[in-house]
Amino acid sequence: MSVEERPRPSTPIGEGEAEGEASPGTPPIVLSVLFALYLVLLTWIVLWKLEVPYLGAGELRQVKLVPFVSSACNGASAPSEVIANVVLFIPFGLYLGLLAPAWPWWRTAVTIAGASLGLEIAQYVLAVGSSDLTDVITNTVGCLVGLGLLMVVRRRLGTRTLAVMTRVCSLVTVLALLLTAAVVASPVRFAPPRDVGLSAHGALGAPGAEPGELTGDRDRLDRLREPCG
Repeated sequence: MSVEERPRPSTPIGEGEAEGEASPGTPPIVLSVLFALYLVLLTWIVLWKLEVPYLGAGELRQVKLVPFVSSACNGASAPSEVIANVVLFIPFGLYLGLLAPAWPWWRTAVTIAGASLGLEIAQYVLAVGSSDLTDVITNTVGCLVGLGLLMVVRRRLGTRTLAVMTRVCSLVTVLALLLTAAVVASPVRFAPPRDVGLSAHGALGAPGAEPGELTGDRDRLDRLREPCG
């Protein structure tokens, strides 16, 4: 038998491939799990600001359709809030870029804009915050930043991008969960005063609250109930 006719030895599936890259171009299951954890944490942050989930009474629902600048009933968007919204959605762009690499950038942007709009609608329905067009815009910008970062990483790492980014996302997720636990356990609070109704006795607050604890919340709610001028 000549050299050309010798049968090649069969190679077991996966042999010779780097760990974490058994199927190049196919996102590992762990990446989908990390994305799901990110979505849960993102929803908790956006809707309830890391507080115990609750439903508002609906008296303080606000809709701001003029982005960034102040309007008759709403003030201008705070720079810190704009930056936070961009940063929070950078991982969204990264994850979609890794999980759906064949998508064009505009499809990813539209998907995230739709998800952001859904969160704003949820805030209105649940009466847990202000629905602001600024958030939809800044969240979409964060997505595009994430996609841009992924493009830079792909140019440098090539075929190793998926494996490396999976490890990075795993590490960042662990750190995010630890930071979330620390914030929840601390006295720091980011949520505005809860939208709570008046009881039959005219006391404002949650059930079981002491009368002396209600004055501050009543004053803040009275200011927010003032008609727009």
